[in-house]
Amino acid sequence: MSVVDIKEAVAEIEAVQEEPGLPLAWRWSPLHRFVMCLAIDHDGRWAYQMNSLDVHDDGLIRAVLAFARHHQLGRGQDARPLTVLPGFSYGSYRFDAVAAASPAVHRFHHHRNEALNEVVSAVFPAYLCEFRGDENVEEAAVRFERMLRPTRVSRLPVPYLRMRYDNTRTGGASMGTSRGFTTHDVLLRELALLEGAPGSFLEFENRPGEVWRIQWDGSWIVNGRSQDVRPSEEWLLKVLGCPLDGGDSEPFPT
Repeated sequence: MSVVDIKEAVAEIEAVQEEPGLPLAWRWSPLHRFVMCLAIDHDGRWAYQMNSLDVHDDGLIRAVLAFARHHQLGRGQDARPLTVLPGFSYGSYRFDAVAAASPAVHRFHHHRNEALNEVVSAVFPAYLCEFRGDENVEEAAVRFERMLRPTRVSRLPVPYLRMRYDNTRTGGASMGTSRGFTTHDVLLRELALLEGAPGSFLEFENRPGEVWRIQWDGSWIVNGRSQDVRPSEEWLLKVLGCPLDGGDSEPFPT
């Protein structure tokens, strides 16, 4: 790993400013919609960066950076691709954790300053139910870049959810025999489409590793047991373990 003077590297960023209210921290905004904030660890050898899009809550950003720095979240080359630590709270937000993506996952400074990239954790407020903790770099990148939307502080939880399915009526099916990451709205949609499609199935896995297989063959079959009604959205959300009140609630102050 290349040695880099983080302060010097940050000073070279165009229009960078000190972050008020948080020592050893700076912010810059390459586009009006984006705000990027970075705080250096007290020994100067690692940094924590949070980016936000459209909605910029300075208090939340400072709280996340302070939490990450205090716990040295994701610090070091041996850190997991995604590290999550519970115990975070701020204001009326529902976030209950802070997560950190490793340099190989976030690539924030990949094209501009490779040495700086390698000593930065990308941190963001999160929900504990979004992570299992054993994600490899490829899986973590998919979650970080395409699903979690870590730059949006107004986001709803994205439960850890892997699924595969095959629908004989619609012709829709997942690729291969492995369960892939998806979102709970896709799960709900495919569940509704099972009815009237004998021989179809849906199989999903939650954060604790529990696997549920749902079929329709004139009646609903859940893990081999028949039932008269389709599994409810409330049941599914309970199984996924995230505070998703039907998708109507907001995890930020109103």
